[in-house]
Amino acid sequence: MEITWYGHACFRLREGGVTIVTDPYDKGLGYTLPRLRADVVTISHTTPGHASVDLVKGDPKILSGPGEYEVKGVFITGIPTWHAHQRGRPDERNTVFLFDFDGLTICHLGDLGHLLSEEQIEAIGDVSVLLVPVGGRRTLDASQAAEVISQIEPRIVIPMHYKTPALQHPLDDVEKFLRVMGISHAEVQATLKVTASELPEETQVVLLDYKQG
Repeated sequence: MEITWYGHACFRLREGGVTIVTDPYDKGLGYTLPRLRADVVTISHTTPGHASVDLVKGDPKILSGPGEYEVKGVFITGIPTWHAHQRGRPDERNTVFLFDFDGLTICHLGDLGHLLSEEQIEAIGDVSVLLVPVGGRRTLDASQAAEVISQIEPRIVIPMHYKTPALQHPLDDVEKFLRVMGISHAEVQATLKVTASELPEETQVVLLDYKQG
């Protein structure tokens, strides 16, 4: 499995000839999305910063809500959650996506803005790699992200949706999250390559550098 971050909540997951792109964004964020091609595009929250599917090539299957799906042998589950604090409004809906690559499970929390219920934790199950927003405002802040990590207990955590030099939105930086997690230094990687047999025994935080077009 190869995981590449393109800034904000956009990742490319590649394994076994299948490519998934999560939450592609428009230029309004400040990032520049490179030319991406995918078999599947997932949308956690229907705003231009998370749902610019027209920028992804390859005639991908678009998944934008709860449900159970299978695409090219990858089992995908969408779990209903909420964006910020005004639950119940249609525009506050958020979908957590779970990708099962034959036992290696990636969970993308999207624009999650609250702690998880027992039902949601059970639906998510065992997670190999958790992609978690940490920048606050209308999504999880550093402390809430740490609590959600404790709820899910993944093997690897990749923070996302935080302030970077490219981002033109007022989010917290990742250092606040690292302090909450008790991490004094974390090396930045270009991509993460991982297999089910290489997962750490205890939860490990991995920082990815964002790739630009």
